[in-house]
Amino acid sequence: MATFLHRLGLGAVRHRLLVLGVWVLVLLGTGVGAATLAGSTVNTFEIPGQESTTALRLIDDRFGDRSTGASAQVVLQAPGDELVTAPENAAAVAQVVAQLQELDGVASATNPLDPAAPTVSPDQRAVYSTVTYGVQAPEITEAQREELLGVLEDARAAGLTAEATGEATQEVSEVGGAAEAVGVVAALVVLAITYGSLVAAGMNLLTALVGVGTGVLGITVLTGFVDLQSTTPILAVMLGLAVGIDYALFIVTRFRHELLDGRPVPEAAAIAVGTAGSAVLTAGLTVVIALAGLSVAGIPFLTEMGLAAAATVVVAVLVALTLVPAALGLIGTRALSRRARRALAHEGGQHVALPSPDADGRGFFSGWARTVTRHRWPSLLAAAVALAVVAVPVFSLRTTLNQLPPEDSTQARAAQLLSDRFGPGVTGPLLVLVDGSGAYERAQQVQAEVAELPGVALATPAQPNADGTAALVTVIPTTGPDDEATRDLVADVRARLARDAAEGTEAYVTGNTAVGVDVSQTLDEALPVYLVLVVGLALLLLVLVFRSLLVPLVGVLGFLLTIGSSLGATVAVFQWGWLKDVVNAEATGPLLSLAPIIVVGILFGLAMDYQVFLVSRMHEAHAHGADPVAAVRTGFRQAAPVVVAAAAIMFAVFAGFVPEGDATIKPIAFALAIGILADAVVVRMVLVPAALALLGRAAWWLPRWLRWLPALDVEGAALEHREAQRT
Repeated sequence: MATFLHRLGLGAVRHRLLVLGVWVLVLLGTGVGAATLAGSTVNTFEIPGQESTTALRLIDDRFGDRSTGASAQVVLQAPGDELVTAPENAAAVAQVVAQLQELDGVASATNPLDPAAPTVSPDQRAVYSTVTYGVQAPEITEAQREELLGVLEDARAAGLTAEATGEATQEVSEVGGAAEAVGVVAALVVLAITYGSLVAAGMNLLTALVGVGTGVLGITVLTGFVDLQSTTPILAVMLGLAVGIDYALFIVTRFRHELLDGRPVPEAAAIAVGTAGSAVLTAGLTVVIALAGLSVAGIPFLTEMGLAAAATVVVAVLVALTLVPAALGLIGTRALSRRARRALAHEGGQHVALPSPDADGRGFFSGWARTVTRHRWPSLLAAAVALAVVAVPVFSLRTTLNQLPPEDSTQARAAQLLSDRFGPGVTGPLLVLVDGSGAYERAQQVQAEVAELPGVALATPAQPNADGTAALVTVIPTTGPDDEATRDLVADVRARLARDAAEGTEAYVTGNTAVGVDVSQTLDEALPVYLVLVVGLALLLLVLVFRSLLVPLVGVLGFLLTIGSSLGATVAVFQWGWLKDVVNAEATGPLLSLAPIIVVGILFGLAMDYQVFLVSRMHEAHAHGADPVAAVRTGFRQAAPVVVAAAAIMFAVFAGFVPEGDATIKPIAFALAIGILADAVVVRMVLVPAALALLGRAAWWLPRWLRWLPALDVEGAALEHREAQRT
């Protein structure tokens, strides 16, 4: 692999203008495709084949598109202690409803004072109207949302308290904004400090942006053919930007090292791709496998998110292996600091040894390595205990598909009004669909049966469709949509319907709450399976890379601690509310159901990146004859500065999405930032070197019966052997 990548890098340098031109054309082509072929993203989470999803499709068929468009609940409360049914207030409500029915894009708006189907609170202080649009939420324009909010202002002017909630009121997630800008600026600062050269830093960042742009524009093109979640492009930007910058960093760092060894620019770039590029390819493959492995959950929208993000990582790897060496061929020695260029010119292009405290064992990283490997047990235990303590909140993890609105927003105030006046269950009603011949009669029986179940506040009269082939019963629980009792109620209703099934009809439980219960349950069941899968892949990959059993075991145990601390900290902040003001958490409560499995997948790949880059240098030193402890110290001294810089960049990119990021992405970005910090600083910088020093020679032991396994040359041993033969 190293030899092939060496030839690839050399070809990219020699034909650098052609490589640059190809990437520019690819970027422009995806841009044109995105502008002409892009469709809209979706905010719905459905799993084909599940009862709740099947019922939604049937409702669409039986009742028409008007029944399944995005909706909003407009809550109106009378002033003071007045009744909303009083003549003056009733007239104001009627006027608001009339305005809602005339809004652009609105298919229907219910009259809460309709005697046939009133939605008046028990104390007659408040009412709510359900506003249904003819399209899904992503297709509702900002102007239409503004019109809806304008009606609320008119209602307030008439003396009513007016608020609105529901998916129709939520803005669609979009790529581009303060979050991305913060990450890019922070990455540029770290790169400039690391390289001591703005040219190298700018080149590194520019190539990463080309990769991210190509990947995200490609995803945008796909939206014209596939229903992708609105968060997919944001996730791709976040991950693609982080790995794109880091992968280029590893290759540029090796290129600079080869220049200082006196190699000409083309050969230095080729060797950088053959050595560091091997590790980049291995690390990128790990991330891709982890993201593609999300398909094990069997959830189409999660599979699509994973594959889209994996495709962005593939583009980042291709950029690092082709565009980066081509760009290095253009900037040449300007990738070095001015001091290094002057020294190189003074030596006539021969080997230059710049003074470095770490080179003779007196620098920070050398001292760190000596301390950790000398005090092995205390370092190992301190790292493990610290991460375990941070992981404690993970045992309180709760998940949901319901996005909590920002505090003091109209959505939050509307939800509070609904809960106070109508009960917490009204914000998450269940829909029972009865389909088939005699549907209306069967639905009337279902309404009577379900109304008697514990946990049901109200079961509304059956509403038939036009031809009587289907009917809907709305069930209002006594508890909120995220309450465990509501999940139990969904199971109880389904059990009752199955027990009392009638010939010729089918009954289904659906609605946003039921869909959330189904998706969350599927994700909760898939997470342990996925975790076993990625842990198994990690063990296999690391065995192939390091020809060892114990090194992979240490790496995987460290990864599990990383996951625990990452999710534990996220629960403490976004669910418990600790330090929520520091991260500008707009609301606290259960985490998005997708968050844990996505965090596990991404952190797995990134943690293995650091394991490969750090431990491969230790393995290389040991293979060259150093004793086990000296090999750990030597490899740490060589690789740790680059790993720290890479982790700082990833942390900055992920953390940039936290203060001002999208509400859905914010907890995921926080979990990834904490995970990177824990993995790079605690696991790879303390736990791994301490454990390997403690294991000694046993760390590099491989049983005879496993020695037939192929070896992955991520250290460029084949290139070293070839160079030795030449000399």
